[in-house]
Amino acid sequence: MPDAVVIGAGPNGLVAANLLVDAGWSVEVLEAQGEPGGAVRSDRGVHPDYVSDLFSAFYPLAAASPVLARLDLAAEGLRWSHAPVVVAHPLLDGRCAVLERRVEETAAGLAGFAAADGQAWQDLYKVWRQVGPDLLRSLFTPFPPVRAGLRLAAKLRAAGGLRLARNLALPVRRLGEEEFAGEGGRLLLAGNALHADLAPEASGSGGFGWLMSMLGQSHGFPVPVGGSGALTTALVNRLRSRGGVLRCGERVTSVVVRGGRAVGVRTAGGDAVGARRAVLADTSAPVLYRELVGEEHLPSRLLRDLERFQWDFSTFKVDWALTGPVPWTAPQAAGAGTVHVADGVDGLTRFAAQIAMGQVPDEPFVLFGQMTTADPSRSPAGTESAWAYTHLPQHITSDAGPDGITGRWRVREQEAMADRVEAQVERFAPGFRALIGARRILAPTTLQAMDENLHNGAINNGTTALHQQAVFRPTPGTGRPETPVDGLYLASAAAHPGGGVHGAPGANAARAALRSRAVRTLAHRAQRV
Repeated sequence: MPDAVVIGAGPNGLVAANLLVDAGWSVEVLEAQGEPGGAVRSDRGVHPDYVSDLFSAFYPLAAASPVLARLDLAAEGLRWSHAPVVVAHPLLDGRCAVLERRVEETAAGLAGFAAADGQAWQDLYKVWRQVGPDLLRSLFTPFPPVRAGLRLAAKLRAAGGLRLARNLALPVRRLGEEEFAGEGGRLLLAGNALHADLAPEASGSGGFGWLMSMLGQSHGFPVPVGGSGALTTALVNRLRSRGGVLRCGERVTSVVVRGGRAVGVRTAGGDAVGARRAVLADTSAPVLYRELVGEEHLPSRLLRDLERFQWDFSTFKVDWALTGPVPWTAPQAAGAGTVHVADGVDGLTRFAAQIAMGQVPDEPFVLFGQMTTADPSRSPAGTESAWAYTHLPQHITSDAGPDGITGRWRVREQEAMADRVEAQVERFAPGFRALIGARRILAPTTLQAMDENLHNGAINNGTTALHQQAVFRPTPGTGRPETPVDGLYLASAAAHPGGGVHGAPGANAARAALRSRAVRTLAHRAQRV
């Protein structure tokens, strides 16, 4: 019997397992899919000569994560690669907002939109350099982040205090209007905010757009050399080299609870796997509580709160094997790993409004990845391994476009939506479709079938909106990984601090389990005395 069972071999589950084995625990990780990684996997399924990332692809949060840094995954062979340009947001008139690797170059480009905007970007980055490291430590620390929070509070006072806090709470449209006279800086902030399910008019979207933009400026949007699966391979190799056990194709169907304590799990194959000390779940909160634990073991207030749990936007993704580089009208976009495709901030607002109304957007905001540009090992020279995803409503009520998409995602609807994404790219890169050698469509239902945490294509395990963050994540409470069941910990992005590949939810759950065990041991010793 292992000391701990970890349900799910996504990045958070693997981080948790690694930290537990580092502490001397025996750990068994059970993964439902046939391979580990969760939403961090790659394959050659589009074309045998092209490596495609199935889900996540760029990793600014991983690059900045102190959790992953402490695991020293470079010792397991993990290497990172960067595109020449971090992010580009082209416009139909040929102009392009560009987030360069060097802040001076980003500022120079934004000054082309409005003379003062270069200095405005440098001012935002100066604030980031003052507060960014402590802000990240606070985000990636179990809640409440006492020591990191005290350091951050001191830095916030020096960086503007309440005025900075106000800026972070602003909608990203308003933040952009206050900081920049021209369109370039506004585009970079708003496009980065829309990586999550935050409309340009949503409170807090300014803070998230600033965070992602500054991470891009300080750390880039790096990719693992050889595909996102290389990150998973490094985590798995580290775990196994330290005695951890990983079993794939083992679906957990229930958490065994006795006397109010989690003592193990049962699998779909009928196996009972005991856990001497803890069970950690890299699963969604609704699945953990409603399906694996069961309502009879949970307080009624939690069950009522789960009825208000909000998923983030659904996701529709297309992968391509391109026979040549993308012919962007704006040439600066050619060197970018990530390209935001939308007709300005107004286009982003229109897109988000359609989703809010339950409509499939007619002109989707497309996040476009040029993976060979970021990592030349992904496809033959002169070609491009590319992908794009766009957001959709969780519950579709109508189609703002002409195709009558309902969300049933039969083949006709999948093809129509993929064509719509391609048409949007074609507007900004005429001739793009002629370069498509092969494509693969990953509809929301497909994404969920490949990773059950991606509920109907939700990639962040719950909304990023303020009402479901910190002490409100996943439901109102402490913001910590402990659950009402003793010895059971929520170790997924459903827990604070949420989505993104940084390992913090898994690390927080592991630390909570270790601390609980230490407290229990001290209590036993005190009783003996």
